[in-house]
Amino acid sequence: MSDRNSTTLPGGTPPTIRVTSESVRIVPINGSRDLRRFIRLPSSFYADDPAWIPPLLIERREQFSPRNPYFAHAHCCFWLAYRGTRPVGRISAQIDELHEARYRDATGFFGLLEAENEADTFRALLSTAETWLRNQGMSRIRGPFNLSINQECGLLVEGYDTPPMIMMGHARPYYADRIAAEGYQRSKDLLAYRVTTDFTPPALMRAAVNKAAGCVRIRPLRRPSMNEELRILKEIFEDAWSANWGFIPFTEEEFRHLGHSLRLLVDDEGVQIAEVDGIPAGMIIALPNLNEAIRDLHGRLLPFGWLKLLWRLKVKRPTTARVALMGIRKYFQRSALGTALAFMLIDAVRGYGIRRGIREVELSWILEDNMRMRDMLAIIGGVPYKRYRIYEKALQ
Repeated sequence: MSDRNSTTLPGGTPPTIRVTSESVRIVPINGSRDLRRFIRLPSSFYADDPAWIPPLLIERREQFSPRNPYFAHAHCCFWLAYRGTRPVGRISAQIDELHEARYRDATGFFGLLEAENEADTFRALLSTAETWLRNQGMSRIRGPFNLSINQECGLLVEGYDTPPMIMMGHARPYYADRIAAEGYQRSKDLLAYRVTTDFTPPALMRAAVNKAAGCVRIRPLRRPSMNEELRILKEIFEDAWSANWGFIPFTEEEFRHLGHSLRLLVDDEGVQIAEVDGIPAGMIIALPNLNEAIRDLHGRLLPFGWLKLLWRLKVKRPTTARVALMGIRKYFQRSALGTALAFMLIDAVRGYGIRRGIREVELSWILEDNMRMRDMLAIIGGVPYKRYRIYEKALQ
């Protein structure tokens, strides 16, 4: 993890403790004890929330590890808020060199925000992140990103009554009001769509697929050629998403890191690649909903949590899944063939889901203004059931 006059993990020299009011003080985290508090803090705010699913502690610790390739191109600082000796909030601030190189807009980010329902706590946390970013030369703050746009992003503002899917966030309803009260405006909304796997393909979908069948082949992941497959997936993703709002490419190391996760979690049929006349043109990645399997583990795999998790993933199997990545090369996107490719990929994952006992799939996230994709999902019965919001604010 690189350093720009910031707290680093592990180690580093923290800046002076900032006292923002008589009752709330903000402390930069420094060392393993603070990190444990930072990671475990959200559970205290969601203990009575039936939709909350405690994330695996081992996964959260890995997020902060120097092995996380995100830190090779980002500068970060992390803080805890205290009332007396009791932690009551947390936040991160980060500057992504890849974003700045691409957009040159002096935008920094905040994330990992969790706090009690008190205005002064939110004000103290957000103002601390703003000050740090301003001191680093940033003129705008945007978030939440946990930690990047290629990871968890957005604050849940609709859909509090259902649990989050794998790698998606959850929040209390008061978070949105508290953030808005500090002068933050909506920058972009992201939608999560829910689709049942037993839908009947509509006539438009069948017609598009039949017309393209002669030149298109849909195939699953070839695990023995994993490195080559990852290269193909990365190339399609970067071409398909390059014009999207906020897009930042994965580094080679980040995509290898993602590939390691795919090896452990995803079946070969959960990854489908579309080829047009033998050339890779589109892809889709569906993840079994790990959150369904870990709901009652309280974030722990020891002593017997790992046995429960293994049995639930390999024997009982989740009944839900999430399409986390999908892309069609730009050359095809605004053509009838592009529509057919998208339908064929969705149908391939649907068939896999039915065979695996998956009843429902979330497609997320979808940009609110991506009407082409939204219209396509509506055709197959997709319903937007969660909304996540990205906020931003000028740093005066």
